[in-house]
Amino acid sequence: MKIFHGIIEIAGQMGVLSGGLKKKGNIASAYNTFHSYLGYKEHLINTNIRELRKSFNHILNFYDLFHYHYATTIEEEFRDLEKIKKKGKKVIMHHWGNDVRFHNMARVNNPYVYTGDSPSNEEIHRRLSNISKYVSEAIVQDYEVLPYVRKYYKKVHILPLAIDLKKFRPSYPDVMKKRPLILHAPTNPDFKGTAFIEKAIDELRATHLFDYKRIEKMSNDEVVKLYKEADIIVDQIRCGSYGLLSVECMALGKPVITFIRPDLVNKFPANLPIANGNPDNVKEKIKMLLENPDERNRIGIAGRKYVERVHDRNLVIDKLMQIYSKM
Repeated sequence: MKIFHGIIEIAGQMGVLSGGLKKKGNIASAYNTFHSYLGYKEHLINTNIRELRKSFNHILNFYDLFHYHYATTIEEEFRDLEKIKKKGKKVIMHHWGNDVRFHNMARVNNPYVYTGDSPSNEEIHRRLSNISKYVSEAIVQDYEVLPYVRKYYKKVHILPLAIDLKKFRPSYPDVMKKRPLILHAPTNPDFKGTAFIEKAIDELRATHLFDYKRIEKMSNDEVVKLYKEADIIVDQIRCGSYGLLSVECMALGKPVITFIRPDLVNKFPANLPIANGNPDNVKEKIKMLLENPDERNRIGIAGRKYVERVHDRNLVIDKLMQIYSKM
């Protein structure tokens, strides 16, 4: 099968999925028009929208299946979707969160959520309505994103985030370490809840011995190297589910603090090994891990096992190929 991925790279997932699809014998290409300091390159064709539109006729004729991401397509106002359907090609849309997170709906079960990066409710509805005229199936990463798009498509699939585990050798926290290192890497401080996290950090300095690093504006490859040194990772405490940073750090054997909405806890695979922290209790969660080195180690080991059974790229690609085959 010849598979097109595009046009916005979110958390390295287009590249990871394309690489996995190639390993299964497919021709898969990921065209990215969004370039950031995160510096994702593997299995990506980094380009711009003008060049992509110039090549659209070739792309349309060459690929069998179009896997679009983040509520974007190649042509303005999603005009390419009608052309793809007329050609009898398969097409699916992959939503990631901020592209579809209706502001009012997000707050129903989450008093902490930040939706400042999402378009207006009206714009989200307009986009989804136009996309779903031609696209009947969609993919989301978890049940937090699902309700925003469910009514627009005939079928919405849950596909976990994928990582190439060969790149993540675990380095479990040392229970004998006297001065644990806490890391926090906010791509967007408002979304991640950085102000609440650093307030808790500042208060804990008076009573506990530890180091703290805030990581910003570094490539993904660079920050993964720093994660290996950490004893505690504090990720996103406002969204209500976990993202790629949490997955990567669990793969490295690190205990992760992230907010999982209470109504979603049972929607994830059993025994999710995350310290569930929100803006109200993040100080207590950090304190607990600082005071319990054996617990840091236990959660780290459990996190690696969880990623191996849920987020391993090979397993995720098998699920994706099943989705493709039934479209």
